Amino acid sequence: MDDVTGTAPPDDPAGRVLGVVLAAGAGTRYGMPKILAHDGRWLERAVAALRDGGCSEVTVAMGAAVVEPPAGAETLIVEDWADGVGATVAAALRWAMARPDAAGLTVHVVDTPATGADVVARVLGAASGDRALLARAVFDGSPGHPVYIGADHFGPALRVVDGDVGAQVYLRSRAVTRVECGDLAPGVDTDERP
Repeated sequence: MDDVTGTAPPDDPAGRVLGVVLAAGAGTRYGMPKILAHDGRWLERAVAALRDGGCSEVTVAMGAAVVEPPAGAETLIVEDWADGVGATVAAALRWAMARPDAAGLTVHVVDTPATGADVVARVLGAASGDRALLARAVFDGSPGHPVYIGADHFGPALRVVDGDVGAQVYLRSRAVTRVECGDLAPGVDTDERP
């Protein structure tokens, strides 16, 4: 895996870079769907990170709870969300595949509220809208989100994700550009309430 430190999203990629916030789960360990956490502020931060970080279109994948998306985002209802994170990732990939001008998809999660637009911009800067590239934020060397999936990977990744198997298995089997972002955010998922 390559390590890259970029600073800005591409100015004019070969296609649009889409963004999706994964927020369909029930948040069992957290005690409620995380899409509702802190009166929706986590969701607002995740959408703003993608939008302000350089994604031209943002959607929120939701299922266990359905809410009005924040300004600048669409809603992607995941009917089979209870099957696991793979169902949500698959829905996001299908959503991106329906947009033929998409160069890539940036996958973010709702439960990393400290991850902002600067992290997304750095990952997108490293990806440069490359349809063949996979890139992900790492925090002091530990992999995290967001993850950039170039459009050439949409179909192959979709064949791998299923149930509780998200994109991690696919990413582990491919070369992924690692973008160090530990200077910008901790990158830690919040799974339980303090």
